[in-house]
Amino acid sequence: MPAEVDTGLATLSDQLVLVTVLLYVFAMIGYALHLGFGRSSVRQAAAVREPALVGAGASVSVPVSEAAPAAAPTGDDTAGPRWPARAGFIALVLTWLGWAANAGCLVTRGLAVGRWPWANMYEFVVAICLATVTAYLVLRHKFPQLRFLGAFVAVAAALSLGFAVRYLHVQAGPVQPSLNSYWVAIHVSAAIIASGLFIVGGVAGILYMFRKEGRPSRLPTRAELDRITNRVVVLAFPIWTFAVIAGAMWADKAWGRYWGWDPKEIWAFITWIGYAAYLHARATGGWRGRAAMVVQLVAFGCLLFNLVGVNMFLGGLHSYADIPGSP
Repeated sequence: MPAEVDTGLATLSDQLVLVTVLLYVFAMIGYALHLGFGRSSVRQAAAVREPALVGAGASVSVPVSEAAPAAAPTGDDTAGPRWPARAGFIALVLTWLGWAANAGCLVTRGLAVGRWPWANMYEFVVAICLATVTAYLVLRHKFPQLRFLGAFVAVAAALSLGFAVRYLHVQAGPVQPSLNSYWVAIHVSAAIIASGLFIVGGVAGILYMFRKEGRPSRLPTRAELDRITNRVVVLAFPIWTFAVIAGAMWADKAWGRYWGWDPKEIWAFITWIGYAAYLHARATGGWRGRAAMVVQLVAFGCLLFNLVGVNMFLGGLHSYADIPGSP
């Protein structure tokens, strides 16, 4: 390891990422218990409708002690067994602890090498996971109905970090001169934030495709999933647009041109086109439901290939991922 690297902080960073994986795994289990055994929104809605139907028929009497709990459901599990709600709360606490460990991993690695800690594929994946969990926690606070995404976000973050530790990890060290720039804080940070939001939207979109309307489910309805996905994409798209523009400006400073048809540039633009097509189809074409979601998921696939596939399988000026075993 280079002499200028603080080995103590670098080791602490490696340990924190392992702690993060464990916390996200346990959080995923808690969310899964809450989702699997908590009271479903469909059952709550049925409980609300039942007293009205009974009153209209006037042929069946419902004791007050039975009707009262269902009269004003709040979306919580207070009318069902209490332990799933506790599991969900513990999962949320573990998610925040995992988020803190995830952030600590990046901070200590950055301090260890004296630079922004997302200059190779390992660091980038760790940062993407932090952005995804951050997006989930912030959006959950704004929209409580998003709590159902916890299990899926946690398992995605845990698997991604586990993959990064097993296959992408490189020792902390300096970077090539073109990456030692303030543009890392601008261009790459914007790409990371937008990617985290897009991943949350992608997870909601995948769940939409598996959600069967008219069947009892603990997941939100397709209409709610569609609305959640659209809101996240609307928020992330301008940030991704800024990241693409900032990348072109950095390319001009580093390589003397704004655009050179490098694979990373091409796939960043393809991703932009995909999400632009999704937003355009909804805004002007009136697309809703499955058709719009298919477009969104195609754009999401382009995003994932841009983030991971380009660095692993394609060359070019952006082939600085430092993936172990790569040419």
